[in-house]
Amino acid sequence: MKLVCPECKNEVDLTPYPNLAKDQVVECNVCGISLLVTEAGDEVQTEIVDEGK
Repeated sequence: MKLVCPECKNEVDLTPYPNLAKDQVVECNVCGISLLVTEAGDEVQTEIVDEGK
């Protein structure tokens, strides 16, 4: 599974989320933006929930 942050364009570390699922909120470890998972699979799709730090 791979997720690139739409804000800072860095890869999000998904190791704290071993069972990533739809409607789960993850946080970018670089910029702090919160992302809602809209589709989980080989390619994770998200929507921005909170702009972060």
